[in-house]
Amino acid sequence: MTTMNKLLVRLHNVVKHFDISGGFLDRISFTQGRPCLRSTTVKAINSVSLDIFQGEILSIVGESGCGKSTLGRTILGLYPPTSGEIYFQDTRVDNLSSDAWLPFRRQMQMVFQDPYASLNPRMTVRQILEEPVRFHFPELKTPEVRDKVSEVMLQVGVDPAWAGRFPHEFSGGQRQRISIARALMVDPMFIVADEPISALDVSIQAQILNLIMDCQERFGLTYMFITHDLSVVEHISTRVAVMYLGTLCELANKEQLYQEPLHPYSRALLSAIPKLGITNFDHIRLKGEVPTPINLPSGCVFHTRCPYTNKRCQQEMPTLLTASNGTMVACHGVEEGRI
Repeated sequence: MTTMNKLLVRLHNVVKHFDISGGFLDRISFTQGRPCLRSTTVKAINSVSLDIFQGEILSIVGESGCGKSTLGRTILGLYPPTSGEIYFQDTRVDNLSSDAWLPFRRQMQMVFQDPYASLNPRMTVRQILEEPVRFHFPELKTPEVRDKVSEVMLQVGVDPAWAGRFPHEFSGGQRQRISIARALMVDPMFIVADEPISALDVSIQAQILNLIMDCQERFGLTYMFITHDLSVVEHISTRVAVMYLGTLCELANKEQLYQEPLHPYSRALLSAIPKLGITNFDHIRLKGEVPTPINLPSGCVFHTRCPYTNKRCQQEMPTLLTASNGTMVACHGVEEGRI
């Protein structure tokens, strides 16, 4: 699918670090009895490069704190990247001013994890859905805006007669449908879905997933789908990117990743999926703790927990290379044929 479709989003060596040093007094420390100012930096994303093709669903998976949500927000300009380049339809967008960003904000939307927190409790559903349309399409008249709100509400399975209600009057699944409707109101091309089903009951999760896939087919949408649920990833994804401590470990087609994961972290992650009716399945148990993103390990960020590590892994950061089956993997062991 990716060879046939047009490149929509491209990331080149994107880095995002957060300075959490605090105020002046918080930064003061003493070295050999002398005062000095220390800085503390969280290295959330480290040199991530990937392509997202039009019409696909690229899933981002990994442990909590690996930088999945930060990557999505950085692509959409909610966080400015520390360095690197982000392109949308061959136009570089990471260095644009606020005014120059506006046309791209209409094309790139986000569905947040908690629909209750992302919807303004002081606004009715009609006001929430009308707001982006009135901002991006000021030429539309009120009857046209109202018609569009009713049309999109019907498309996501919410009764337009409820448009006068407030978010707290809806269930969690209905609120997430409204969040999806808000993203669709401006006719976007690309949507970042940041764990859109994790706050919902299992029965409602299936409805929202079906809605997401239906919208993709109906409107030709492209998704970056961020989630912890690997069974969901297998169900809806075109390709899967595996992240660990802000670093891209493996990028592969869904079938290739689930049948033949190459990176040791990908293998451990997939082995943790519960299997119905199997009690003694091969579960890879990683030793040690996840290092802090404030002080990343030298070399490969996974070498402190990897069973295949050697001296090169401890000293040299692996680069993302294409394996014989087309999977892109950053691992010295795979490159050297040890794994």
